[in-house]
Amino acid sequence: MGAGTLGALPVFCLSMSQIRHSPVAPTTTRLLGGGATIDRHRHDDHQLIYVSAGVLAITTEHGSWIASNDRAVWIPAHTWHEHRFYGQSRFHTVGFSAHGRPPLLDAENPTVIAVDPLVRELLIALTGTALTQIEIRHIEAVLRDRMRRVTAQPVALPAARDQRLADACRTVEEDLHQPWTLTQLAERVHTSERTLSRLYRDEFGTTFPQWRTRVRIFTAMVMLAEGATVTDTAHACGWATTSAFVQTFAHTVGMTPGTYRAGVGKPQQD
Repeated sequence: MGAGTLGALPVFCLSMSQIRHSPVAPTTTRLLGGGATIDRHRHDDHQLIYVSAGVLAITTEHGSWIASNDRAVWIPAHTWHEHRFYGQSRFHTVGFSAHGRPPLLDAENPTVIAVDPLVRELLIALTGTALTQIEIRHIEAVLRDRMRRVTAQPVALPAARDQRLADACRTVEEDLHQPWTLTQLAERVHTSERTLSRLYRDEFGTTFPQWRTRVRIFTAMVMLAEGATVTDTAHACGWATTSAFVQTFAHTVGMTPGTYRAGVGKPQQD
């Protein structure tokens, strides 16, 4: 996969009637190969999505999100979502009823959360083995308690609502190696630099340079999962030097690209 191919997707091209409706969000484990996809669908339940091996890119009407073996994605009930897997992936999903109890996390927006060793083992146990109802209730209770203490993670790409902002994002994503400036992008999408800067702040809550770094990190995570070297990934995603990439990646993701690359291909033992 080349840099930039995770660009701004036409996320509103289907009506709700065209989106597959599966009322119950399953609690299960599946093994999928790199390049596998799951089409656009929605559930009446909330869902926690995790991969103990590989990397999963999740697209929703709110934007794009990354799940890997150190982070999971919470998908609120009725939110349509679709998946693409990078590298050999072990895919875990846990459904939570949207009725009765209040949701564990945001009831409206997807959220990326850190997965510590305890949460990882709980997710693997809950989705990968034959359990009695009593065992399921006990594990779910511990998982619910632990999730109230998890930390939200920043690796997500929100979807642009304003067409000028969407066009600017797409331009950058198509070639991350090109060092676009805000002035150049504003000219490209026929608006002012001041307006485009405001759109990044208002819609994404960030500056253009901060957003561009997030896109590069997002793409780098996928490239590394597919086996690209750290040096090739740094170059493709627009860093001038490998050391600069390593420093930025480690600051954002919490580990070096080499450690991340080694970890995403190793399934956890069940």
